[in-house]
Amino acid sequence: MPQRISYVPFDQVDERMQAELRRCAEHGTPRPESSAVRAHSERSFWFFADSWQRIFREGVMDHSIKELCRVYISRTVSCEFCGNQRSETATAAGLQEMQYDELLNFESSEVYTDEQKAALRYAQAIAWGPASVDEDVMWAKLNEYFSDEQLVELGCFIGLTFGQQSWIRLLGIDHHQYLAGTAAAMAPGFEDKESLEQSKSDEAYWAAGAR
Repeated sequence: MPQRISYVPFDQVDERMQAELRRCAEHGTPRPESSAVRAHSERSFWFFADSWQRIFREGVMDHSIKELCRVYISRTVSCEFCGNQRSETATAAGLQEMQYDELLNFESSEVYTDEQKAALRYAQAIAWGPASVDEDVMWAKLNEYFSDEQLVELGCFIGLTFGQQSWIRLLGIDHHQYLAGTAAAMAPGFEDKESLEQSKSDEAYWAAGAR
């Protein structure tokens, strides 16, 4: 897919935006390419960066649960750019790669806790509508595990990432194209341009059937 909106050159943004783009390159989630597209609109750049900081990296909901929901959305909307990233914080907290692999089949999987499955049903219902779940069961489980504050934060986060990823998949961007040279927050097998291309050519690649 050709790239549809260009990256704003690093030397054409101010020092504060440069610092955020460096943070993206050094720590990821998001990596710098999507932020370099948002840099065409300073308001949009900071709306996303500030919102992401406050409700993904910070907040009252367990970060690993938010990370599972983020990647569930990536898989369900086939956003390869987002789906091939991993949160460093969630990895440090013990989230395992196999927990990413089974996200689209989370209901039948044994690698998730009941609490994680409750959150993933929430993400499913936001992405696919209430008919995709048993609403009464979903809300009963959500209220069993989470406070209203947590549910609002998680709902806003899922809505934000669902909208952004649905847009990003249209842009034709990929990793290792902007401020390249780091493997920060990349999924295993996507650490550099060469390994990324090899992983994407594998018939077992998670998004192979969506192209």
